[in-house]
Amino acid sequence: MPEKKTKTMEEKVLKKYEAIFILDVRKVEDEGEAFTKEFATLIGELGGKMEESVAMGRHQFACEIEKRKAGIYWNYIFQVKPEKIDVIRDKFHLDEKVVRNMIINYDRPAVVKNVQLE
Repeated sequence: MPEKKTKTMEEKVLKKYEAIFILDVRKVEDEGEAFTKEFATLIGELGGKMEESVAMGRHQFACEIEKRKAGIYWNYIFQVKPEKIDVIRDKFHLDEKVVRNMIINYDRPAVVKNVQLE
């Protein structure tokens, strides 16, 4: 009879996440390219994989956030161990370049059905 393998802390599977970062227009000079490299390096150091980074451009806020009227939006999709998410949040929580950030589980369906509205 084959032995059952139990997952130890080192064998945990990487989980897929999506992160949205809004960067301060006044603190970022290159539209966030350097920040993206810094973020990808951190994910690599934590044993994860960066899958996608999408620049979403500059957008005006509906209302001011900390006296800022606009921000540069970036969307990242990456894989990392679940316990490392707090490390990422802590690193960018006090970063002056980041106005807001949000990290959520990435659970989009592989195929989206075409629904017709009548």
